[in-house]
This record gives sequence, C-alpha cells and structure tokens, in this order.
Amino acid sequence: MTVLRTPLTELVGIEHPIVQTGMGWVAGPSLVSATAEAGGLGILASATMTFAELEAAIAKTKAHTDKPFGVNIRADAMDAPERIDLLIREKVAVASFALAPKQELIAKLKDAGVVVIPSIGAAKHAVKVASWGADAVIVQGGEGGGHTGPVATTLLLPSVLDAVDIPVVAAGGFFDGRGLAAALAYGAAGVAMGTRFLLTKESTVPDAVKQEYLKRQLQDTVVSLKVDGMPHRVLNTELVDRLEHSGRWRGLVAAVSNATKFKGMTGMKWSTMVRDGLAMRKAKDLSWSQVVMAANTPMLLRAGLVEGNTQAGVLAAGQVTGIIDDLPTCKELIDRIVADAVARIDTIAALTAATPNES
Repeated sequence: MTVLRTPLTELVGIEHPIVQTGMGWVAGPSLVSATAEAGGLGILASATMTFAELEAAIAKTKAHTDKPFGVNIRADAMDAPERIDLLIREKVAVASFALAPKQELIAKLKDAGVVVIPSIGAAKHAVKVASWGADAVIVQGGEGGGHTGPVATTLLLPSVLDAVDIPVVAAGGFFDGRGLAAALAYGAAGVAMGTRFLLTKESTVPDAVKQEYLKRQLQDTVVSLKVDGMPHRVLNTELVDRLEHSGRWRGLVAAVSNATKFKGMTGMKWSTMVRDGLAMRKAKDLSWSQVVMAANTPMLLRAGLVEGNTQAGVLAAGQVTGIIDDLPTCKELIDRIVADAVARIDTIAALTAATPNES
C-alpha cells in the first residue's frame, strides 16, 4: 500500500496523516488503540475522566498498542499541570488541547519530548500558539461536531495555512479519501475526524445510537446555544428541539441539576468545580449564565453516548453524519481513505502530464 508522508507523519511518527479526535465519552482506549494500530493518531479524551481514570486509560491503551497516541487535556482544568506530568511520566507521544495551554506548559512538554498540538478556531489563535512553541495545530471549521465556529473549513483552513509555518491538520467535514486529498492540496499536513471515528466498530458508543446517526440526513444537525451556552453542533433530536424552545431559567435549572450529577459521578469537590468555572469564564470570556450552562455538557453527552438514551441525551455530530452509511473497523476506514486519496492525487497528477509534441 502506498503511504502519504507529510509533516504530521514525520512529526509524530505515524504511518498515515489521519487523526482521531479526543471526543468526550467516545475516545477511550478501545478506539484510540485501534486507530494507532491502523497507522493513524488516536487521541484519548480526558476531560470526562478523573485523574485516576486517565491513568488507567493510558495504561490500557499502552497494553494494546506500542504505537504513538495522544491525550486531549482541558488547558483550563485545575489539575492540568498534574495531567501534563502524567503524560510526561508515561511517555505519551502527543498532548492535544481544546484551549491554548500556557506558554510554560508547552515548554515543559516540549522539553520532555511530547509533541504539542492545540486545536484552534481562527488564524490569530494559530499565530499565538505557534509563537509559544506549539508543534502543530488542528483547525476545525464550522462543519465539525461539538463546539464549533461559524467559518467553513474551506475558508478557515487556507487562512490558517497562510498565517503559520507549522503543520496544520484540517478538521470539520472530513470522512473519506476525497477530503484527505483536498486537505493535502490546500497544504494541510493531514485531517482529523471525530464523527467518522465515532461510527466505527471499535467505538464504544451503543449500537442503537450508532444506528441513530446512520439514518440521519445532511440537514439533521443543528448548532445550538442551549446545550451549554456556546455554539455546539449536535443531532437535531426532540430533546434539542425542546432545549431550543425553552426559557432561559429552565436551562439554568437543568444545568445546576446536571452539575450536581457530574459532581457525584466524578467525586469532584464543589470548590474544584467553582475554580474550574472561574478559569473557564476567564479563558473563554463567558458570562456567568454560560458557565453554569456549560455544566449541562458532560451529563447530556454521557446520557446519549454512553447510556444510549437518545431521549434524554445530546449527541454531538458533524455535518458528515448525513453522508456516512457504514460501520467499518478503524483499519478498514484508514486503509480505504488513504488508498482513495492516493488514487485521486495520482489522477490529478496525470492532468499535468506533458502533451506529446505535435509533428
């Protein structure tokens, strides 16, 4: 099989320029190790894990693969420094961040040989983290699932590529070889995919929930502000529709209730949750109502993605949901994406073949 060598594959030491994103409640050891074994970069989602759970997840992933993988960390979490120490101690290959980590944390990781790849949503953010020493960035356009921005990948990606000279990984709307070939043509070093990996055999999302994704159409996702106060692309379910038409106070009451449930499940202290809320408010420039509403996210996503309760849970989803129609293994998925991308690149190259001289 032909392989595609890019700055991403060289930087991380992976076979294929394909990243499985750190989706909360989804990106656990099973999915991450399967992605790594298939030659891609799998990223564990630690935001929904306690410190002890993250330790166990890293150990389980390492037991199933000796290939590079990453861990996604909330840069604004109070125990982020301790989690970074854990990554260094366990020799995890990549540290991924949904928010830009402090400059000194980037330096600490790089000094220990850990590759730092923050996710960003604007060219100016890419410039900032690049100046702080980030090794690469993941840039997600508005087509992506979960927290997302208003600008399409086809416009956001070139703006970031023009702004920085570190490897840029494209996310938002990718699911096949055509997308990978297009991203490489733009100048990206690879693609990152969430929903496409959620819909694989190694994903631990309940089968009934996977079927709910597979039957949806392109128009069946919505960007809602009522889930947690920030733009959040999810499947348009009855619950989301009710949230969209609910009053402000009803949403706040539900958020406080869900925060209490999350506290009980994780064993977090109220003081820790308050400190995390203060850090989130400062880092994301949120109002207090948005901070409180953000408590909705972990429990609503858990209800859908772990418990399989599509009536009481929220299902984060990229727009590609309406195009995906199968549940391959991670290896089958990555192999066919790369093979298709190579074939399309070869087809394009043939268009530039020299025209024979006319006699």
